[in-house]
Amino acid sequence: MEHVLTDGELSVTLSTTGGSLTSIKAAGREYLWQADPRVWSGQAPICFPICGGLREGRAETTDGSRIELSRHGFTRGREFALVDARDAMAAMRLTSTPELLSQYPFPFEFVARYTLGRVAGALDVSYEITNVGERDMPFFVGGHPAFRCPLSCEEDFTDYLIRFDEPEVETVPRAEVDTGLIDVSDRSEGPQRGRDLPLSHELFAVSETIYDRLASRGATLLSRRGTHGVRLTFPDMPYLIVWSKPAGDFVAIEPWGGLSTCSDEDDIFEHKRGCLIARPGETVTRGFTIEVF
Repeated sequence: MEHVLTDGELSVTLSTTGGSLTSIKAAGREYLWQADPRVWSGQAPICFPICGGLREGRAETTDGSRIELSRHGFTRGREFALVDARDAMAAMRLTSTPELLSQYPFPFEFVARYTLGRVAGALDVSYEITNVGERDMPFFVGGHPAFRCPLSCEEDFTDYLIRFDEPEVETVPRAEVDTGLIDVSDRSEGPQRGRDLPLSHELFAVSETIYDRLASRGATLLSRRGTHGVRLTFPDMPYLIVWSKPAGDFVAIEPWGGLSTCSDEDDIFEHKRGCLIARPGETVTRGFTIEVF
């Protein structure tokens, strides 16, 4: 089922399948990638209860519970319940089931909330995770929105860059192509130039760019030739992934609260970078804002 939000400036379409975005339009212009299965069938999947992947898809908790999860967790394709629907706000909920508990043995409620109107031309994305179990619940959460690039037919992919709020001078680690796991000991100079990351298809020929030592909490996709773009702010997310397909006309700008298992980490779930803990009955909220222009 789909639901449309509008505030006079933006029109946003949501799907209960995956609890995620399928369209972001302003003045008739589509900003969100419109899934082409020949290139990539996703659009803006939610990453929960992991971001990225686990070593061999498995981990254990400190109390010995076993976790088995595929990359980015299990929200993609799951049917959410639409629990609140208004003109400018909607909330969708996913609740743990016996099947999900066999992969991740922590009872939870996950609410994806989308709100327009706080700032003109902006969409607030909020992930609200509640521990409905009786023991501490470790988890990770992140967004994976992909945006059309170029945004105008007169432009090319290489006309675009991502401008960080702060200079990103650190090196970036290498991701293993087959597994997506991260070798933090194999680092190279980041492809950005100060605050700017020029986009090219060659940049994504091997893998994504992983900012695991991120200074910025905001980044803007913009064109050297045009006037349209997208800005993301993510004050609660310590990591950012930039990814595309070598021939794709999109770029994913992904604020994450965690990372794929890194080479210096063991397979204890709570030992992974960025692990959040929800106490029994507690709701933990993380999110980000998408602004288009």
